[in-house]
Amino acid sequence: MQLCVALDLPTKEENLELIHKIKDYDLWLKVGLRSYIRDGEEFLKDIKKINPDFKIFLDLKLYDIPNTMADAAESIMGLNVDMFNVHASAGKRAMSEVMSRLEKYDNRPIVLAVTALTSFNEDEFSDVYGSKIATKADQFARDAYESGLDGVVCSAYESESIKNITDKNFMTLTPGIRPFGEDAGDQQRVADVAFAKNARVDFIVVGRPIYKAENPVEVIKKILEII
Repeated sequence: MQLCVALDLPTKEENLELIHKIKDYDLWLKVGLRSYIRDGEEFLKDIKKINPDFKIFLDLKLYDIPNTMADAAESIMGLNVDMFNVHASAGKRAMSEVMSRLEKYDNRPIVLAVTALTSFNEDEFSDVYGSKIATKADQFARDAYESGLDGVVCSAYESESIKNITDKNFMTLTPGIRPFGEDAGDQQRVADVAFAKNARVDFIVVGRPIYKAENPVEVIKKILEII
């Protein structure tokens, strides 16, 4: 299991300050919608300048018609990131088109599909998808697996089931981790590090419990010890 730190701070400067503090650790860094829209490709370059060994997860959740998603995926190839994601609900044809378009590249990033956002509770999810979270997450994961993706974004509660119906090497990435039982905030299906580890999660994403801590480095060290 690997730790991915979410760079969700209000300004580029605050994100860079955090990155400098944690630059000596073997980590993934997640760049999401706000940071990327605000700071763009230059921010990705800044991360690599601080530590070229940092792995970058570009969390844009591509969702569009198949050709547009594939075009966007090809554009991401020029950004030197290590992982990005799409929405599984875009469908198998769209996911397959993305993977087909990336076949010509020797060192493509890891590609994951979002199953059910961890902010959903059961009622909200059912209103949108007409199904229980666990049932639909399994279906989306199977679709992603059959479309040639490397894994999915899911909560820790779906991880083990997804691996059982796909493959033990099919990756799961879990956002909304509260390492030591911190407040869940706007997340619904949260878990701690130990639970995620037992659920065979491959990547845990931790944001607020790290960047809001008085000493982010100490929090990271504690998480890495559990991992």
